[in-house]
Amino acid sequence: MATNPIEGVRVIPLKVISDERGSIMHMLRSDAPHFEEFGEVYFSTAYPGVVKGWHDHTRQTQNYAVVSGMIKLVLYDMRESSPTRGALMELFIGDRNYCLVTIPPGVINGYKCIGDRMAIVANCATIPHDPDEIIRYDPNGPTVPYDWDIVMR
Repeated sequence: MATNPIEGVRVIPLKVISDERGSIMHMLRSDAPHFEEFGEVYFSTAYPGVVKGWHDHTRQTQNYAVVSGMIKLVLYDMRESSPTRGALMELFIGDRNYCLVTIPPGVINGYKCIGDRMAIVANCATIPHDPDEIIRYDPNGPTVPYDWDIVMR
């Protein structure tokens, strides 16, 4: 599958500062040009092979960074007015590609933990969790034209 950019999605490389004591992993600062608003920060974990998705937010912008492990993050643009409507975007993020992915409202997303250990995903969301503004879809259903199986290239 070709990876297509989706309008409003940003992928920002992040810094890891390491020394003999450990590391500091930057994620998001209020003075960064891509910072919008603070709602809440939470962490989600997934065991190897587990798929979490699909979901979509109607008002919340998500800012994902994987602080441990690796995930395959898949985004699908279903926004009526978007110039990239129907585009799919597949990203591999985590230990080997530490970055921040900003996902605007209306972009359906889900992820699969890849590798042999649990992944820890941090999300700095622009609004606190509100169950009335999230839409969930079956990860193997027809809403998103995507197959979570491993593709050998």
